[in-house]
Amino acid sequence: MPPSGAPEPDPRALISQPAYRLAALDSDFLLGESMRGVRFLLEYEKADQTLKSWGIRSTIVVFGSARVREDDPGDKGRWYAEARAFGRIAAERGGALDGPTGAGPRDNVIATGGGPGLMEAANRGAAEAGAPTIGFNISLPHEQFPNPWITPGLAFRFHYFAMRKMHLAMRANALVAFPGGFGTLDELFEILTLVQTGKGPRVPIVLFDETYWRSLVNFDVLSERGMIDPKDLELIRFADTAEAVWREVSAGVLAAEGGMRP
Repeated sequence: MPPSGAPEPDPRALISQPAYRLAALDSDFLLGESMRGVRFLLEYEKADQTLKSWGIRSTIVVFGSARVREDDPGDKGRWYAEARAFGRIAAERGGALDGPTGAGPRDNVIATGGGPGLMEAANRGAAEAGAPTIGFNISLPHEQFPNPWITPGLAFRFHYFAMRKMHLAMRANALVAFPGGFGTLDELFEILTLVQTGKGPRVPIVLFDETYWRSLVNFDVLSERGMIDPKDLELIRFADTAEAVWREVSAGVLAAEGGMRP
């Protein structure tokens, strides 16, 4: 008991302390260094459960520059138009219009990095076809705002690049890389490495605008210098129109349950 004349302890002093907070509601605890593994798990599970609730079984990942605009002149404007056209073609022919209320699960749903530019164009084409379309955004120092063509409920935001990459890769039936910069190259070589090493399935990897890509990366020199096996060059395909991209994707080695339309 407190000494005679001393005030009674106030229990509010206890419940106001961090130790009393429920662990699941304690943001200081959850955002601490010791909980990094838990945050990885949360970023995995939240997106995974949401995609399953939409019946999304597989995706086609589309990457490209965030700096391209629809009204850009020359090649840039053409890239936007073709990315938009491809998004529509893939949505209409790939199985994305199916779902829990349709004939089956949704396959080959367009998934992008969620940003503007050529990613926006692909999301836009799929949305205009009436299909769900995914944006895997990432928190950046200069905040990237999700493009408006992503389906509400399928715009995700990640803190960890590694977990974002995992979600981009783990359901991908194909990767289509439109012209882009570091981010596009990062995703391209991520998928190439997974396929080359057998850590991921052999999926079509299609580069749009062969002239751009061959001027940017001399893939042949990797083989000529013995850095890769000559057969590794067969992992890469090129296309210069949206229809040609679709032909390469649909002719590729896709999951048997892909639900592809000819």
